[in-house]
Amino acid sequence: MAGWFPPRGELRSAAYATFANTVGGGLWSAGGALYLTRVADLPATVVGAGLSAAALVGLAASVPAGRLADRRDPRSLRAALQVVQAGAALAFLLVDSTASFLAVAVVDALLVTGNLTVRAALVGALGRTAGRVHVFATLRTAANAGTGIGAGLAALALAVDSPAAYRMLVVADAATYLISAALLLRLPRYPAADPEERARTWEVWRDGRFLAVTATTSAMYVRRVVLTLVLPLWIATRADVPTVVVSALLVTYTVLTVVLSTRLGRRAEEPEPAARMVRRGSLVLAVAMLGFAAATALSTAATVTLLLASTVVYSVGELWHVNGATGLSYALAPEHAIGQYQGVTVLLNGLALAAGPVLLTVVIVDSGSPAGWLAPIALLTMCGLAVPPLARWARAAPPRPAPAVAEPAAG
Repeated sequence: MAGWFPPRGELRSAAYATFANTVGGGLWSAGGALYLTRVADLPATVVGAGLSAAALVGLAASVPAGRLADRRDPRSLRAALQVVQAGAALAFLLVDSTASFLAVAVVDALLVTGNLTVRAALVGALGRTAGRVHVFATLRTAANAGTGIGAGLAALALAVDSPAAYRMLVVADAATYLISAALLLRLPRYPAADPEERARTWEVWRDGRFLAVTATTSAMYVRRVVLTLVLPLWIATRADVPTVVVSALLVTYTVLTVVLSTRLGRRAEEPEPAARMVRRGSLVLAVAMLGFAAATALSTAATVTLLLASTVVYSVGELWHVNGATGLSYALAPEHAIGQYQGVTVLLNGLALAAGPVLLTVVIVDSGSPAGWLAPIALLTMCGLAVPPLARWARAAPPRPAPAVAEPAAG
């Protein structure tokens, strides 16, 4: 596992903190729904609808959290959020009704979104010298590894399948937040922007060029549910395709994203190469979608082979898209407002992720036709081709004065 982390220094400490945080995320993702239905005794429909609604409400924290990160030290702010999140995680142990579930779920979702945004601001601070896309890709590798290990550990609770085991899973999830907070405090403090620059309130909403680029790259995130929802639902309807194939696809994807994330994120620090990377990723993703569509009309062996091959292609395309979009989101943001600009990125990405399950299940799963895949293929292709000219237009905007960057304070 040591090979997944960077050399000793600030980035390694941040990677360890992210790893610890996402181990808890993997625990909750794999076992949280079962805890809520089997221990808290909530109906599955209430759990599903409640978590979806809470996630949407939680997006409201994105831009305010980003602006707060511009005005405060993002390292200390994120550590504080982790401690509060530990309390929110433990609050699920008190859930005994729909009302209490929704209250805790909304608070948790607001904290999750705030945490993501402040993490993005922290990436901005860490990446001033190392490169922000490199830092982002490194932390994403740690996050994928942590989520996978957390999901694997959750299998122990699922195997025992007792109320005590599920409660221990919740406690373990909370503990990972505290561990992550402690690891974050090993980083130095990062000073906030100059007070004169901070006075520019909510300037991101007046930056139409940034919003156009980010909305276009964010729209491509609707495809994120292909491996976790669309293909599993489709495979469930094919009696000749074993359901274990779903796990094989997810394992393939996880391994590739852990191994290739930093390698495929190089040369994306500047807007032009980052935009070309997004375009390349969109076209590769479209090819993967064609492969998934073709697999629906083949024999069992050929279907499984093509699904695995298309997952490899999908994983590479996703990494190019995500790393290129990340490069653009930082390169097109003014230095003094990294947090609020990243908050808008988190918001738009979250809206696309929320729309993905509805859109793709309707056009692909419900239609029952391979032609349904043409919709995401068209979306990915059009958005990818639009990004380079939009990025050039954004770069043509009058330059904004950049405040002096202060050195991190020890602490």
